[in-house]
Amino acid sequence: MTTATYQYSVRDPLGNVHQGSVDATSRDDAEQQLRRDGFAVLELQEGDAPPIQIIPRGISQTEIIYLTNQLSIMVDTGITLSAALNGICAQEENPTLKCVMLDLKARVEGGEDFSTALANHSDYFDTTYVAMVRASEQTGSLGTMLERISDYLRKEVETRGKVLAALAYPGVMMVLAIGVTIFLLTYVLPKFEPLFTRKGVALPMPTVVMMTLSGALLNYWWAWMIGAATISVGYFYGSRTELGRQLVDGFKINLPILGPLFRKVAISRSIRTLGTMVGSGVSMLDSLKLASEVAGNYHYEQLWLHVLDRVTTGSTIKDSIQGNPLIPSTLVQMIDAGEETGKLDYVLAKCSDYYDSEVDLSLKTATSLIEPIMITVMGVIVGGIGMALMLPIFKLSSTPG
Repeated sequence: MTTATYQYSVRDPLGNVHQGSVDATSRDDAEQQLRRDGFAVLELQEGDAPPIQIIPRGISQTEIIYLTNQLSIMVDTGITLSAALNGICAQEENPTLKCVMLDLKARVEGGEDFSTALANHSDYFDTTYVAMVRASEQTGSLGTMLERISDYLRKEVETRGKVLAALAYPGVMMVLAIGVTIFLLTYVLPKFEPLFTRKGVALPMPTVVMMTLSGALLNYWWAWMIGAATISVGYFYGSRTELGRQLVDGFKINLPILGPLFRKVAISRSIRTLGTMVGSGVSMLDSLKLASEVAGNYHYEQLWLHVLDRVTTGSTIKDSIQGNPLIPSTLVQMIDAGEETGKLDYVLAKCSDYYDSEVDLSLKTATSLIEPIMITVMGVIVGGIGMALMLPIFKLSSTPG
């Protein structure tokens, strides 16, 4: 009896999803083999094994947004959630995402709530996503909620992309400045040192400083490497501690040019999340907790946790944030109006749109200011090293004989 190879996707008793292949005489035989081994079969199809992925493909935020939008449309048109997940699985090309979707489908068909199934994949669906889906399950508005989640995630990605684009230019310029400085000090300047030594001319102070720095870079390069590695590792691990986050995030929001930008991004993310969650039917306390988690800045996270504590004891959001230097007074007034009229979610959505436009304006302002500053810094560095080289040469040329 001939055998065939069947590709499978299964879930073990611990809930982990596995993929592989099994040789069997028929599809039923393959399924029985897998069930005997204690697996729940998610997908089984005949065919050759797909190419082995040395590095498993990840799932991008853009793919999550597209998936959410697809689900929203399909659920809104009356397709059951299980059928919608199955339809997306059939056309999904990303094997990692397909595996996740198969597990979601199996869990939903097994009787789990969609939000509970999503919570098992917290690497791709964060607490905000899960909380909003859970709220929609209570009101029976999953399709509408998925559309709202898609819009929310899209705005988050757009804001993050704009900030990264704004920081890319000064980052590249800084790397270039450091690279040019090291090149001049370790390659160009040493070639002139024998000339100055042979002539026995007294070197000007700028040249002495540059020569000393050049010698330190050439003779103690290993110490510089160790120092750079120590600083990098220290920052990597230190910024993950509470004290480290407090210092780094405090430094960010107090920077001369980029500080206002970081503040507006943190405010925009927090109030967008708060407004979306409140408007989705999530409780105020849960909404405030999620707003603190997505702020992306230690000080704004603590601010919203403070508001959560105050609201728990009966205070309003307006009373909890009034007078806090991290929150503009105009935003306090808008939140006060929203609480008095019972339209807090609407007011917060409008405020979020306003701060998104403010982020765009701050990005343009920061870019226009950073560009000439970085060019000036580069000019000062290169010009300073050039002056240190030229001063002894001018002195030699003006010396008789």
